[in-house]
Amino acid sequence: MKVSATELPGVLRITPQTFQDERGIFWETFNQDRMTEAGLPSTWVQDNFSISKKNVVRGIHYQVVKPQGKLVRVTHGAALDVAVDLRRSSPNFGKYVALELSGENGAMLWIPVGFGHAFLALTEVVGFAYKVTDYYYPSGERTIQWNDGDIGIQWPITDKDVIVSQKDSKGETLREAEVFA
Repeated sequence: MKVSATELPGVLRITPQTFQDERGIFWETFNQDRMTEAGLPSTWVQDNFSISKKNVVRGIHYQVVKPQGKLVRVTHGAALDVAVDLRRSSPNFGKYVALELSGENGAMLWIPVGFGHAFLALTEVVGFAYKVTDYYYPSGERTIQWNDGDIGIQWPITDKDVIVSQKDSKGETLREAEVFA
């Protein structure tokens, strides 16, 4: 397992060691000892899984009450995964990092507390799995518009082609959103 820093301090890319032969490919998706050595949490309280079709954008999601750290990965297909710094006191407030995660590359992204999370399904079907450090808490959940101009995420899709849930389409702007101190 290789742990790499991203442009945003605290957000990490985790690339598994893969073993491939004529039968296929194998890698560990989680190893508690290695994750702890990398500085990731040692307690996870919930695993989540979603399936999205091409052009679906989910997010930008976060919880201000019972905030969650997330370890995310794509099980099949490919997605552009995005972490946004939502800590008002951070010199990186409003900045983002975007990485392609896929079932083929096995890469994972660690998104610590204080960051928002979003992704775009790049292939016909995307399976998305993530571990979280706290439980889903609906009244603490917040959403920022996926295409907020102040964040300026460079999504490889047009507004007319994107598929967004009704809830996500009603997200706030970064300027008006309740964020972290």
